Order: sequence, then structure tokens, then C-alpha cells
Amino acid sequence: MKKLYGVITAMTTPFTADNHVDVSALEAQVEFLIGKGVQCLYPCGTTGEMYLMSSEERELVAETVVKKAAGRVTVFIHVGAMDQAETIRLARHASKIGADGVGVVTPSYFGVDERAMVSYYKAVCDSLPQDFPVYVYVIPQLAHNDVTAATMEKIAATCKNVVGVKYSFADMRRINEYLLVRGGNFSVVPGADDLFLPALVCGCDGVVSGCSGPFPEAFENIYQAYLSGDLNRARMAQQKATELVKVMKFGGDMSIFKNILTLRGVTGGHMRKPLLDLTSEQTAELKKTVTPYL
Repeated sequence: MKKLYGVITAMTTPFTADNHVDVSALEAQVEFLIGKGVQCLYPCGTTGEMYLMSSEERELVAETVVKKAAGRVTVFIHVGAMDQAETIRLARHASKIGADGVGVVTPSYFGVDERAMVSYYKAVCDSLPQDFPVYVYVIPQLAHNDVTAATMEKIAATCKNVVGVKYSFADMRRINEYLLVRGGNFSVVPGADDLFLPALVCGCDGVVSGCSGPFPEAFENIYQAYLSGDLNRARMAQQKATELVKVMKFGGDMSIFKNILTLRGVTGGHMRKPLLDLTSEQTAELKKTVTPYL
């Protein structure tokens, strides 16, 4: 089964001024990222404003990315939703359209115990072909629910097509614990852009990076230097990428990502309310700040 690896870009979703998915802008984003050498595309996640879209819109985004990528890179679709039935619907759709796999965020807002967590992933996995890869997506600071390494072992034992975890919390101890799941035969990809190189050195397969959307080169430089065995060059590349993460206010406003894409010649589009676009003053300040990096 395929797994996520290298620079996995958590894509933004461009919306038009009248609040529709901008399909042409999304296609242009796919071409931009593939042209810059990223290994994988990951639409409809947190960076993609997934909870602000209808199921039909999420399916449209998934279909657009898979079709435009046309097998040139790996495409995993994030399909986690606020209820189990919708998650299963989106997961089945991703499998049907030819995606390489899916990510599934933990149940959100309402607290769930270990029994419910394992049951949730079993239900999703049982609805899919048993050779279709699934990543558990753990982001406790937003989703409210965490998954310990012990619980992950139970999920992995129960769900054979769970191949790994996308872990979006900056905890290297937990990352190392996840790397021991299933006797070490478990893929781990962090969601903290500034931990890319340390995570690779520890044995992770890549990084799921929202910041690599506007600046894919910065993260590709880390990965290629690491693959070549030049850790000093990789360390310097990570320092450069970390500068960019700070510029983009890591963990903050996704409108920053969209505005930088527009500055780079790819229509970033609008945010979906209640999220807001940057003001004209904020956009001007952002342009001044990022111009040295363009």
C-alpha cells in the first residue's frame, strides 16, 4: 500500500468572490506544486478549510486535484468530517475517483474515549477496500481529542489498512513513540513544518506542510539535501524554511498562504466566512515582508 512521503503539501482551497470553489485556480495550484517538485498533494485538510465546505464541494476539490495530478504525484485526500457517515461517504468517494489514500482526522469537538476512537477508525476502514491506505490525523489542539501511542497500537491492530499517522502537534517524544507502533512498520509524518528535518532524522517519512504551499522550494531543499546525505546543507535549508514559517505566522491565518500564492502568480482566492481575507493594509505589509523570499 502507498504511503505519504517527502514534501506533502496541505493545499489551500481557493474560493471565488461569490463564494464558490475556484476550480481553475485549484488546477493552477496543482500545476504549480508539481512543477516545484513536491512528492504528494493533500487537499481538503485543515489548511483547505474542510469543515467550511459541503460534502459536494469537498468531492469537487478531490476530483479536481486527482484529475489534474493525473498520476504524476501521490494524492491523499483528507476526508474526516464532523460525523461518521459523512467521513465514510468522503472516504469511499476518494477511493472511487482514484486517490492514493486518505487522511482521517479524529472525531472533533466532542470528547471520545479509546473504545469510541478505535470503533470510529474501524468503521471507516471497513467501508473501504482493505488495500486502500488510511492515515490517522491527530491534531489535538484543534480537534480536542488526542490519540496516545497505546491507542494507536490498538487502531493499527484493528485496522490493517491504517498505514500511519499524520501528527500535527510539535511533540518529538510522541513522534518517536508513534514510530514504534506495529513493531516499527508504521508511517509517521509530522504536521509541524519546522520539525521536518528532525523528524526525518528520527525515521519519519516526510512532512505534511501548509507552508510548503506558498513556498514548496524551501521544503524540497530540506528533503533533497537529506536524501543526498548532506545533513549540513539540510540543516541550513531547515533554518531557511523555519524563517519562512515565522513570516507566515505558523498556525495562523490561511489567507496569508493564499495571498503569497497570488504574489507568486497563482490565484490564491478568497477565504470562506467566518474566516476573513487580509485587509488591504495587511496585504501590503505581507508583500513587503515576503518580497525578499520571492
